[in-house]
Amino acid sequence: MRSPYDVILKPVISERSMADAQNRKYTFRVATNANKTEIKYALEEIFGVRIEKVNVMNYSGKLKRMGKNIGRRSASKKAIATLAKDSKEIEFFQSL
Repeated sequence: MRSPYDVILKPVISERSMADAQNRKYTFRVATNANKTEIKYALEEIFGVRIEKVNVMNYSGKLKRMGKNIGRRSASKKAIATLAKDSKEIEFFQSL
């Protein structure tokens, strides 16, 4: 089994994710081969919170072109985790 730090790569800091943090929804960039169950257990272990629901979004890499050469950016995955009502807040987002 993978380490929780291999599943959760980094938090997403944007205007929308900060607005969602007020509603106990936190956004993270996750490994592309991680599923919802792995993401839930990883967040609960790293931050010590209870997760009610996880929504996942897959992003395919954009095609990029430099002259006649065509390449592709790497694909990524983003997860939005909703905390349970009786769970504590994630301290990392409170300090921003």
